Formats: sequence, structure tokens, C-alpha cells
Amino acid sequence: MKDMATYDWMESVRNTNEWLGASARAMASYPVWGLVPHPMFKVMSAWGRITERSFARMVIKPDWGIRTVVGEDGRDHIVEVDTLVTRPFGDLIHFRAVGRPVRARRILLVAPMSGHYSTLLRSTVASLLPDCEVYVTDWKNARDIPVSEGKFDIEDYTLYLVDFMRHLGPDINVVAVCQPAPLTLAATAYLAEEDPSAQPRTLTLIGGPIDPDAAPTEVTDFGRRLTMGQLEHLAIQQVGFKYAGAGRKVYPGLLQLASFISMNLPTHTKAFQDQIVRAARGEAGERDKHNRFYDEYLSVMDMTAEFYLSTVERIFKRREIATNAFTVAGKPVDIGKITQVAVKVVEGEKDDISAPGQCLAALDLLTGLPDEKKASHLEPEAGHYGIFAGKSWRTNIRPLVLDFIDRNSGAPKARRGRIRAV
Repeated sequence: MKDMATYDWMESVRNTNEWLGASARAMASYPVWGLVPHPMFKVMSAWGRITERSFARMVIKPDWGIRTVVGEDGRDHIVEVDTLVTRPFGDLIHFRAVGRPVRARRILLVAPMSGHYSTLLRSTVASLLPDCEVYVTDWKNARDIPVSEGKFDIEDYTLYLVDFMRHLGPDINVVAVCQPAPLTLAATAYLAEEDPSAQPRTLTLIGGPIDPDAAPTEVTDFGRRLTMGQLEHLAIQQVGFKYAGAGRKVYPGLLQLASFISMNLPTHTKAFQDQIVRAARGEAGERDKHNRFYDEYLSVMDMTAEFYLSTVERIFKRREIATNAFTVAGKPVDIGKITQVAVKVVEGEKDDISAPGQCLAALDLLTGLPDEKKASHLEPEAGHYGIFAGKSWRTNIRPLVLDFIDRNSGAPKARRGRIRAV
């Protein structure tokens, strides 16, 4: 009950701030204040609008918002999101362009489960849709999953990926972004030994912590400083009475968000100060750059306690992937068993979450894979977000990844013109 009370207290604080923002916006927007030409009322209204919106976003799952894609015929094709596999903790979805011929190049994007929804990859999906059939792992918010559904840790996550790859067939090309990179590598190794015919054609690992010790960051140092007991005491709570997962132990998304913001507090503070000024001047828009970014950034989800704790303990502390000592259901997973799947590693030179070297360590673990099936790319000046969703991804990394897939998958090269999906 103590942990549930703490969870509900955090939700109460969030809800109160949302209410304060709404109240300030409403009060400062009364027409009568037009008789008092003082900038305070415009600033107060702007602060209220931005505060209300920001705290409301924290409990809302963003929409994918990808409605059409341009086909080779020059027409806009409606994009529908089909659910192919439904599981308690995550679904496999497909972005289907209605009326467009099926693309030969098929890509499974493995989205992170690190506090944000899978929609964090929205721009990545949109950039790939013109040339590919795109599938995504759509993870669910742990607060909405009843306790009766059982546990979900990194072994369960790995087996979900195995099932999704099996469902899509051996002509799939897998792209893992950030957190799932080590577990996607493990899932591929699991298939290499258990079901070789179901292995993907290619595997691209983007900015993931294969070996956190290869290039320590603030994230890895945090995991080192705390014992597992301290971490559980500080980070784990039980979902409160408001949600279907009441009583489930989780690492709350609001705590993760606080951690994200604290890493770059001056930057975020300035961004909101500048937005308040723009809003007070009437220069802010509903879908301006600030709102597009923070509508996604502030939308957070809870992770199950066992997933969060097993990630810290087994990936970061014990380095089970880095030392090729990972097991699933008591069965050792040998990464050296991967002998057919071409693997490419992508890193950002200025990535402060998964620093250069952490993901590159995967290539040394692939002892059974010929050198000609290994590739790597270090993107100059790119940070963590940029290597999968920013300018660096669109202009440099995306073409390199698609060329790598074409060279190693046997699929015919598709026309790659303008990137346009809306």
C-alpha cells in the first residue's frame, strides 16, 4: 500500500499542475482583462496553456499520425495500422499503404521500451514507408496491464521478439533502436540455434548498449553507483487505484521522465521559457517545433519492475550480453551461433546515452559471422536522437541502412525518391 500511495501521490502532483495551468489560462483569458493592457495577463495565459498541455501529455499515448504515403504512381495512399500479433505486453503492427503494391523490402523496427511509447519512432517509420513494408513492436504501458497477466522481464522481451520474427518470416530485415539492441541480438542468436530457417536476413543495431563498459556514460555510471536493493527501493512503485494494472510493481514513466529532464535541465528550462515568450507574443503554433517535440517527449509509459531491474542487473551490471553469457529460460544463448545474418552497427559521435563503442562491441561477439557480413557506421556530430529520427538519419544513415539491406537480403532495389509520408 505504501508504494501505491507514492504512485498516486505522483499522479496527484501531475494532475494538480495540469489543473493549475488550466486555471491560470482560463483566468488570464477573461475578456475583461482587455481593458487592462498589461503584459502580465498574456504571460500568465501563455504559462497556463503550456503548463496544462505539458502535464496532460504525460498520461496520453500519442497517435502515430501517419495518414498517407506517396506511391510510385504519384498518388497519396492511405496508411492503415494493422495489428498482426496481440500479446499482453506488446503487439506487432504493420503500416499498410492501401492500394499500393507490396514492397519487396520488409523491415521490422524494434522500438525501445525505455519510458517512451513506440511512437517515438514515428519519423523513422514515416521515412521508411515510401520504400518499405514497415512493421513495429508496439509495447504497452505496464500500468494498464492487470497483475493477472503475470511478469515481463528481459527474457520475456527476447521471446516476444523471437515470436514476432517467426511470424514475419525469414525475409524480414530487423532494425533495433537503442535499448532493444542487445536483446534483439540475443533473439537472433536464439533463432540461429533453435530455428535457423526463421532468422532474419539482416540485423541493424542503432545506438544500443551491447557493452555498456566499452564507453561509460552518465547512464552506465548511475547503474554502477547503486546496488540492486537501493535501486528497487528508490525506483519501484506499485500502480495506484486509477489504472487497470493496480498493484503491479513498475518503474513509473514519470520517474524516468524526471531522469531524462535532469540530464539536460538547462536546455529544457530554456526551451519552455522561450515557448512561453513566443506564446505571449502570439507567435506559438499548435504544431510548432516545440509542441511536436515535447508532445512526444513528455508522453511516458511505465515499465514492469522486473523488466527494468533485470535490464540494469543483467545488461549493465553483469554485462551478460557483452560477455556472451545471456540465458533464456535457463538455456544459454550463444551469439557466436549467428553465421548467416548480416549485421550492421550505427552509432552517433556525440551520443551521450549509448556512447560510441557500446554498440560496436556486437561485431566482436559475432565470432561465427564472416567479416564481409559485418558493417559499421559512426555518424559525425550526431547525438542519440539524431541517429534514428533526426537530420542525420534522414540524410545519411537511412540511405546507408537501406543499401546494406539491399546488398545482403537478396531483395531487388527499390526506387528511392522523396521521403514523404504524412
